[in-house]
Amino acid sequence: MAITYRRLLGATLVAGLTLLAAWTPARGAEPAPAPTATTPNIIFVLVDDLAWNLVQYLPQVQRLQSEGVTFTNYTVTDSLCCPSRSSILTGQFPHDTGVFTNGGADGGFAVFKGRGNENRTFATALQSKGYRTGFLGKYLNGYLPADTQGGSLPYVPPGWSEWYVAGNGYSEYNYDLNENHTVVHYGNQPADYLTNVLSRKGRDFIQRSAAANTPFLLEVSTFAPHSPFTPANQDLDDFPGLTAPRTAAYDRLPTNPPSWLAGNGPLTAQEKSTLDTNFRKRAQAVQAVDRLIGNLRAQLTTSGIADNTYVVFSSDNGFHMGEYRLTGGKQTAFDTDVRVPLVVAGPGVVPGSQRAEIVQNIDLAPTFQRIGTADVGAHVDGRSLLPLAQGDPAPNWRTGALIEHHGPNQAADDPDAQDRRNGSPVTYEALRTATYTYVEYSKGEREYYNRTVDPHQLNNIAAGLSATRLATLQEALATYVACHSHSACWTAGHVPA
Repeated sequence: MAITYRRLLGATLVAGLTLLAAWTPARGAEPAPAPTATTPNIIFVLVDDLAWNLVQYLPQVQRLQSEGVTFTNYTVTDSLCCPSRSSILTGQFPHDTGVFTNGGADGGFAVFKGRGNENRTFATALQSKGYRTGFLGKYLNGYLPADTQGGSLPYVPPGWSEWYVAGNGYSEYNYDLNENHTVVHYGNQPADYLTNVLSRKGRDFIQRSAAANTPFLLEVSTFAPHSPFTPANQDLDDFPGLTAPRTAAYDRLPTNPPSWLAGNGPLTAQEKSTLDTNFRKRAQAVQAVDRLIGNLRAQLTTSGIADNTYVVFSSDNGFHMGEYRLTGGKQTAFDTDVRVPLVVAGPGVVPGSQRAEIVQNIDLAPTFQRIGTADVGAHVDGRSLLPLAQGDPAPNWRTGALIEHHGPNQAADDPDAQDRRNGSPVTYEALRTATYTYVEYSKGEREYYNRTVDPHQLNNIAAGLSATRLATLQEALATYVACHSHSACWTAGHVPA
């Protein structure tokens, strides 16, 4: 009932935020900057299910942090693979892409393609500006390498000059790649380990692009460290004795938990042991990702283009492991799941810097487009992060992130299907600012965490909010959910403190 009520309030707050118009570009779009003599290249490494607690095992990412900027309040629009990746590709919220889940009527590759999203990605924008564009690894849930989508050859989406993409690569072995309209099978030998294959293909793409003196964008999207958490052979013995972090939220319920969470009892000894094993395997699995990053950057140096290339590292969502009495999973509005790493290094980026502004995965597409001198259309909900990365002040930046989730997600064929023990929240929408998280569920329940005094989100104080404060939050969230343009979403992103 709360979400239905909020939608009725959606238009109300827009009128009350007209003072923010001075912060919104004319016509609701970001015009392209003038082309430079040497257009920068972009490498985007996107990993699957990587939480902040794994960065300590990634020395190449730490090196990237020392040479670039870390966004400390970067969140995803939904802590689930396909909705998040759809937002990354388009710069739009799930309510504009139409992708809320990994499959079915409201998600997956079929919905993404069917709604025309593939024709308005950062790839199509950059290709139109003369970029060579390459995609390696994992695309969207439901994509199958051999599927022709009604054509005569295995399907490659528009916007991509080169395409090396798997369907089910989670096991890292015995998978197929669609290699530029040709399906190639890889087996179970060490040389077939998928993350290593992507590394080799990525280096080759960089080398050929540099030799052609053509600007490029390369997205390398690994399946690691998604379950079943398969490390490369050389990493199988790494980190002996490593256990899942025992944070303040480990094996604890928050006060006044929502009903989907409230029934979870304490973790069993077996569950804790499994969590420890899986966390160790995740740390092992990302070693190949770390080498991949090092290999790609080494090729940039060898090819003489390192100084003119942006390198971006991020994850499609986070991952909880024992927090809130949940076994391994995602999909919640807790920071374990929605707040993930975003690190950017490249021309003009301030080395070793941090930015605490509220940024989201909808901001990646416009960032790439601005780097490549492409226009950012009025339909794009996000905003370029390039000024922040280069140290510019941002006194009027957005103050709130929007998170949208449809659930529960329990389809048997979904690699991200979860039950109550993993965490299977019902449909919700949420606001996250620098200081609080506010969640509204489709069944009328609410959560509110003051993260300034409760950083681990263990005290749900929604029931204690005043009627005035609650109405203000409801209006702000309703307006955000109802935004459908560059300017409207920018205005809606300035939420109450």
